[in-house]
Amino acid sequence: MGGSVAAKTKESNTSWVRARFVATIFTGSFLLFLVQPMIARMALPRLGGAPSVWNSAMLVYQALLLAGYAYAHWLGRLTPFRQGAVHLALLVLAAITLPIGLMATVPPPDANPFLWVPWLLLLSIGPLFFVVSAQAPLLQRWFALEGGRDPYPLYAASNLGSFGGLIAYPLLVEPLLGVSQQRWLWSLGYVLLVVLVGWCTFRLPRTRATEQLEATPPVDRRQMLRWIILAAIPSGLILSTTLHITTDLVAMPLLWVLPLGAYLLSFTVAFAERRGPAKAFAKIAPLTLLLSGFALFFNQNWLALAFGAVSIFNLFTVGVSLHGQLFDSRPPTRQLTLFYLAMSVGGVLGGIFCALIAPLIFDWTYEHLILLIAAAWLMEGRSPFDRFAKLWDGDALSRRLTVAGIVLVAVLAFAAKDLFGLTAPQVPTRIVVIAILAIAITAIGNRVLFTCAMAAFLIAAGGREQLELSASPGKMTRSFFGIYSIRPGSRDSRLLVHGTTLHGIQNLGSPERERMPTTYYARGSGVGLAMAAAPQLFGPSARIDVVGLGAGTLACYAQPGQTWTFYEIDPAVVRIAENPQQFTFLSNCTPHLKIALGDARLSLEQAAADGADVMAVDAFSSDSIPIHLLTREAFAVYGRRLAPNGLLLIHISNRFLDLKPVVAADAAGGHWYAARRHFVPSKEGALLHETESQWIALSRSRETLGRLVKDSGQEWQPLEGRPGFAPWTDDYASVLPLISFSGT
Repeated sequence: MGGSVAAKTKESNTSWVRARFVATIFTGSFLLFLVQPMIARMALPRLGGAPSVWNSAMLVYQALLLAGYAYAHWLGRLTPFRQGAVHLALLVLAAITLPIGLMATVPPPDANPFLWVPWLLLLSIGPLFFVVSAQAPLLQRWFALEGGRDPYPLYAASNLGSFGGLIAYPLLVEPLLGVSQQRWLWSLGYVLLVVLVGWCTFRLPRTRATEQLEATPPVDRRQMLRWIILAAIPSGLILSTTLHITTDLVAMPLLWVLPLGAYLLSFTVAFAERRGPAKAFAKIAPLTLLLSGFALFFNQNWLALAFGAVSIFNLFTVGVSLHGQLFDSRPPTRQLTLFYLAMSVGGVLGGIFCALIAPLIFDWTYEHLILLIAAAWLMEGRSPFDRFAKLWDGDALSRRLTVAGIVLVAVLAFAAKDLFGLTAPQVPTRIVVIAILAIAITAIGNRVLFTCAMAAFLIAAGGREQLELSASPGKMTRSFFGIYSIRPGSRDSRLLVHGTTLHGIQNLGSPERERMPTTYYARGSGVGLAMAAAPQLFGPSARIDVVGLGAGTLACYAQPGQTWTFYEIDPAVVRIAENPQQFTFLSNCTPHLKIALGDARLSLEQAAADGADVMAVDAFSSDSIPIHLLTREAFAVYGRRLAPNGLLLIHISNRFLDLKPVVAADAAGGHWYAARRHFVPSKEGALLHETESQWIALSRSRETLGRLVKDSGQEWQPLEGRPGFAPWTDDYASVLPLISFSGT
C-alpha cells in the first residue's frame, strides 16, 4: 500500500515538473516565433515587401538559433544551478533592448540588400533572439536533470509554441493591434518568460549531475553529418517554398508564416511520443513530393492558391519524414545539446544556400528543385503500395529494373522537348510527364530510381523550359526583389514576367506597334485616360511621376515639353527596361527620362514638394502593391509631392485582394476626391494585348477630378468605402478583411 502511494506521489511530482518545463518552453518558443513576422511587418515601410526580405530575416533567425544552441551546449559544462543562474542573468541583461523594434536607420542607396537587411535585423533583435533561442535545448536538459523522462518529446511542445506564435500574429495580433502595441505586448510576454525561467532555475540541483560525470563517447562523424543534412533540407525548403508561393501570390506576413508554420508542425509530429502520425505522414511524403513538383510549373491563375497549399503541405510531409529520422537517431540525454547544435548547423546551411548562395549563382529558383530532389534521396521506407514494394527487395531483378528505369526516365525527360529529332506532336509533353510520374510512383522505396525519376519529372514538367531561358543571354534575371523572365508572347510580342505576374508586354513588328501601350496601361485604362488628359489639365509642361518602372510601357505616353520621373527599387528592372535588345519603350519614347533608384516612398520623401502634377503608383510586389505604399503616411507623402490640384493614380488590379476599401479609407482621411475606372478591353484591344485593369484616380481638387471624369468620355465610378474598415497606417495594416477570389 505504501509503495503504491509513493509511486503515485512520484508520478504526480513528475507531472508537475513536466508541466512547469512545458509551460516555460512553450512560452519562450511562442515569443521567439511571434517576433519573426512582427519584425518583418515593422520592416515593410523601410525595406519593401519583397519575399527576399523575409528570406533574409529567416537567415538571421537561423544564425541566431545556431548561436543560441551553441551557447546552450557550452553551458552544459557548468553545474545545473549555475547554468540557470547564467541564463537568467543573460535574460535580464537582454531586457535592456526592450521594447523590441528595428534600429532607426535607413539603407544607403548603394547598399547591397542581401547583406544590409541581415545586418539591420541582427543589430535590432540579435540579443533578445539569441538568449530566448537557447530555451528549447537548455530546458530539455534541465528537465532530464530533475528526474524527468525522455526529454526529446518536449521539443514537440517547443515547436507547437512556435507554431502558435506564428499563427497568432496574422490571425490575432496584426488585425487587432498596432505595431507600437505589439512591441509592448511582446515585452510583457518576455517578463513572464523571465519569471518562468527563474522558477525552473531555483529548482535545479546545486551539484553536478551524475550523468555529467560519466564519460561521454564521441558522436560518430558520419552520424553528425547525417543529422546536419537531415536538418538542412527542410530548412532550405522553408525559404524556397516561401519564395515560390509569395512570388506567385502576394508578399504578406500571412503567406510568409505558413511555410514556417508547416515546418514547425512537422517537428511537433516527428518528435511526438506517439509515432503513428509521424509514420503515416512519412509514408505519403513521396507522393506529396511528386505533386508539389507538378504544382511548381502549373501556372494557371485559378489554381494558384490550391497549388500553393500543395507546396506548403509538401514541406510539412517532407519535414515529418526527415525530422522523424532525426528523432529515431537521437543520442542519449547527455549528448542532447550536441544533437540540437548539429540540427541548427543544418538549419543555417539550408538558409545560407537559399538566401545567399542561390540568388548569386542561379537566375531562377533552381534551389527549390535541388532541394526537392535531395528530399527524394533522403526518403526512407517502403512503397505504400505492397505490389510495388515487392519489386525492390534487392535481388537481381530489382537491380535490372533500377538500371532500366533510370535509362527510361532520362530518355523521356529529354525527349519531351524536341530532342533527338522528335517533335512535340510525336511525343506530347503531357504523356511524357504522366509516364515519368507513373515510374516515380512505382519506384517509391527504391532510393536511386525514385530520385532519378523525381529529377526527370521536374525536367519534363517545366524545368527544361527554365533551363532554356537561363541558357539564353538576357532572358532570365534574378535580384533581391524578384525573378524576371523575358519570353516571346502570342501574336508577335514580348513579355516581362515576374512569377505568374505580368509586368509588361510589348507588341513587335513595326515602330507603331512597339509604341502601343499594352496590358494594364491601355489607352482606355484609368492611367491611359489620365495621361491623355494631362496636357488639358496641367498644360504642355506637365510633370509626371511614376512609381514602378516595369518594362517602361507608360513612358510612351510622354509628350514634348513634359518632365517624367520613374521611381524604381530594383536595379535589375532598370537594366531590362533600358536595354533596347529587350524592350524599347524607353529608348523609343523617352530615352532621357530620369529614373530615381531606391524605395519609392523614401525617394519621394526626399524629393521637392509640389514637384509633380500627375503621379501613377504601380509598384507591384508579386500580385500586390506593397503594404507600405498604401498607408495613410504614404498618401501624405504623395500629397506633399503633388501640386495642390495634382492627380494621383493608384493601380489596384489584383487576383486575391480587394484593395478598394484601403484606398477609400485613405481618400476619406486625407481629403481626397476619388473615382474608379474598371477597364475591360474589347476583342480588338485584347488582340493588341490590352488587359483588364482597375485604377483609382484621386485629387484634392474636386475640379481636377471632375474634368478628368468629364473630358475622358469614358465611364468612371464612385469609389465606395467599406463601413467600419480601419485605414492602413505604418502602425496598423491587416490584409485578412481584403481577401477576395473574384479577381481583377
